[in-house]
Formats: sequence, C-alpha cells, structure tokens
Amino acid sequence: MEKLPRRSSLALAVMAVVAVGLSGCAVAPQALTAEERQSLIQADRQMLTTEQEPIQGPISLEEAMARAIKYNLDHRVKLMEAAVAQRQLDLSRSDLLPKLALSAGYNWRDSELASSSRSVLSGQQSLEPSTSSDRERNTADLTLSWNVLDFGVSYFGARQQADRVLVAEERRRKVLHLLMQQTAQAYWQAAGAQMLEGKIDPVLEMSRRALEDSRKVEVEKLRSPLEALNYQRQLLDIVRQLEAVRDELAQAKPRLSAIMNLEPGKSFTVQMPTSMQAPRITLPATGMEEAALLRRPELVEAQYNERIGVLETRKALARLMPGLEFSVGGHYDSNSFLVNRQWGDAGLRVSWNLFNVLNASNIRGMAQAQLDLVRQQRLALNMAVLTQVHVARLDYQGRLRQFELTEQLNGVEQRILGYTRNAASANSQGKLEEIRASASAMMSELRLYQTYGALQGAYSQLVATLGLDPLPQSVSGHDLKSLGEAVKASEQNWTKTMNPEGGA
Repeated sequence: MEKLPRRSSLALAVMAVVAVGLSGCAVAPQALTAEERQSLIQADRQMLTTEQEPIQGPISLEEAMARAIKYNLDHRVKLMEAAVAQRQLDLSRSDLLPKLALSAGYNWRDSELASSSRSVLSGQQSLEPSTSSDRERNTADLTLSWNVLDFGVSYFGARQQADRVLVAEERRRKVLHLLMQQTAQAYWQAAGAQMLEGKIDPVLEMSRRALEDSRKVEVEKLRSPLEALNYQRQLLDIVRQLEAVRDELAQAKPRLSAIMNLEPGKSFTVQMPTSMQAPRITLPATGMEEAALLRRPELVEAQYNERIGVLETRKALARLMPGLEFSVGGHYDSNSFLVNRQWGDAGLRVSWNLFNVLNASNIRGMAQAQLDLVRQQRLALNMAVLTQVHVARLDYQGRLRQFELTEQLNGVEQRILGYTRNAASANSQGKLEEIRASASAMMSELRLYQTYGALQGAYSQLVATLGLDPLPQSVSGHDLKSLGEAVKASEQNWTKTMNPEGGA
C-alpha cells in the first residue's frame, strides 16, 4: 500500500511531460506584423550600401568595374555560395574520422528489479525472488568506433564536395564575366548621356521659342495658316524626339549605379574618354575556339561534374562491399552489485547488406547512366560554346562596322550643323533649319556613343565567351584602387591574347 502514492506521482509526472510535449506540437502560423516588416526593410536598406568606399571625383571604367566586383550583390551572392561550399567540405572531412561517442545517464525505478527462476524440468520455482541491480544507478560510456565501409563512402563524398567547391568558383567566374560585360556597356552609355545632357536643353529651349514665335505668327496671320501649322508640326516632332532622347539619357546612369550597387539616386560623374578608340582583334577563329574550350567556366564546371560522376560510380560500388567496424571503449556503472564497476572492451563486427549484392547490377547501371549523361552534357556544351564563339565574333565585327559608319555619319552631321548655323546667322535660311540640324547632329552624336557602347559590349561579350578573367589569379589588395589596377592589367593581357601578332 505504501508504493501506491509513489506510482501515482510517477504516473502524474509522466502525464505532465506528455501534456507539455503535446502542447509544444500545437504550433500555428504567425505572420510578420507591419512593424516587424518595416523594421526589416529599414535594416535591409541600411545594409545595401554600407561599408562602401566613397566616390572621389569622376568614375573611370576601371573603377566602375572594381566597384562592380566588390559591391555588386549578385557577385557577392556567388562569393557566399563558394564560401558555403568550402564550409561543407570542412564538414565532410570530419566524416572521415572515427566516431567517438560519450554518453552518461541516470536511472531510477520505483520498485526493485527482482526476478525468480523456474525449473524447466519440474516447473517449480527454484529460487526465491532476488535482485542484482540498484534502484538508482549512474552510467557512463566512452566508445571509439570506426567503420571501414563508411570511411570509404565518406572519402569519395569528400572528394566530390571538394570538386563542388571548384564548381562554385566557376559559377562565380561566370557571373563575374557577365557583370564586366554589363558594366562596360552601361559605362559607355552613361558617358554618352553625360556628354549630351548639357546639349539637349539648349536645343529644346530654342525649339520651344521657335514654336511660340510660330504660334504668334499664326495668331497675327503674318503667314498662311497652313504654312504656320506645317512649321509647328515639324517643330513639335523635333521636340518629341528630343524629349524621348532626354528620357533615354536619364536612364543611363541609374543602370550603371545599380551595377556598382550605389545608393539609388546618388549623383556621380563618369570620366570622359579623350577619344573613342575601337578595340581591335586579330586572333583567328581557331585560336578563339581553343581559348574558349580551355577557359570557359561552363566547360570547366562540366569537367568537374564529370569527375563528380566518376566518384559517384565508385561510391556506389563501395556501398556493395561488406562493412567492417572496429570499436574500443571504456564503461562505468555505479551498480553496487557489480564486482567490476569500471571496465573496457573492444570489438570487431562485420555486416553486409545482401540485398545490395543482389541489386548490384542495377546500382552500377544507374551510376554509369548518370556518368554517361554528364559526359553527353559536356559534349553538347562544347558545341554550344564553339557556336557562341563564332556568334560573338560576328557580332563584334558587325558592331565595329556600324561604329565606323556612325562615326563617319556623325562627322557629316556636325559639318552640316556648322554650315547651317553660318547660313542662319547670315539670315539666308530660317530658324527651323538650324533647329533641325542641331537636333539631327545631337542625335547623331547620341547614336555614336550608343554604337560605341554596343561595340564595347560586343567586345566584352567576346572576351567573356573566350573565358578571359577580369582579374588575375591574385591581387595585391581588395580596395578599389588595387582592384582597378588589377582590372587594367587583365585588360592589357586580353589585348595580347586577342592580338597575338601585336595588333592594336
């Protein structure tokens, strides 16, 4: 009768623990409040552009590329993915080590662990109930075990993860190539916008004054209504074109600002080039093909993926082998009935999953099929890269011809503007011709910068297609000045690669 309250209290304790556990499982969705979301938004906005070196003077192309490399968020994401892959490699290395398990415990029961014996011959109880265990016990174990099969599988897995680290690096290179291409094109578009932003407003103002004068002439009937309206229509068409050009120019710097991860709306200027020299390439198509097949990040990634596939095949074969496990440990038990409360032991255990043996052909076939798929993907990627090389080369040649023609056309438009202004000052022509010539010359200059930016973009695309890196293997520092110098040095190496015979 004395044991009933103790058992009842134990039952109540167990029920209480179960109730707490069940209540913990009753988790409901909890949406973020408006205040929490607003706080997160403010914190994110502060983190977007923090710890950036301030802008000091006009931004050169090298500095723009350095800022994109250091601060662009897409590139930083790829850097973090590479860092995570390295951390995963560090974790996979720990799987190669033996398992060292330490455990300790406390056991209590409300009654004696007693037992009796019964004779198998007579069926009668042969001993009175007895116990060989304390009601309260403390235990501790320290066991070192090593499974050879797990070691082999973990070894191949670690080598695969090491290749995945290299794959993450190649993906970062690919993003960096695309980023440099976008930076170069956006930079030259911003340079053209900066050059023309001070020229468009005077032409617009002159067009609006001429339009207002024409309306006065129409009201005062100094000219025929049809002639005045035709004059106004031509002026309005010029104003419409100029407004469209101004809107297009206004978007150039924000694009470059976004690539460099500058604060939205931040004012800056770009360093204007002294001349627009077209980049030249004398490397033959066969040389471009070899360079692309050797350097392209996608192809290097495919080669690593094939190596990962080979290791996956070996790992599948390793799983077919029997497992051999060694163990050694030390133990402690506070049970007062034990003669030896502390002892050590060692063991050897062999295990083999026979179903894996029966299914060995399917396992090997699956691993080989995956490897064949990776190899076929690599071959297909080789063909795609070769096609991209020729397409990028043709695009560069086409952009170069367009720029040369646009440069000639711009020279003609500028000379026409000079003659028109001289004629207008001598009152031999109307104001409309001067406005039309000014607008045409300015748009010609805009097209010149646009085609030059497109040419630089095509050149950067060809550089990226060949897999030429914007940074060398190592840089002296990660500040903007060091990165800019490294970019400039890499660009000089590009020129040597693109022009092996010393062409400009």
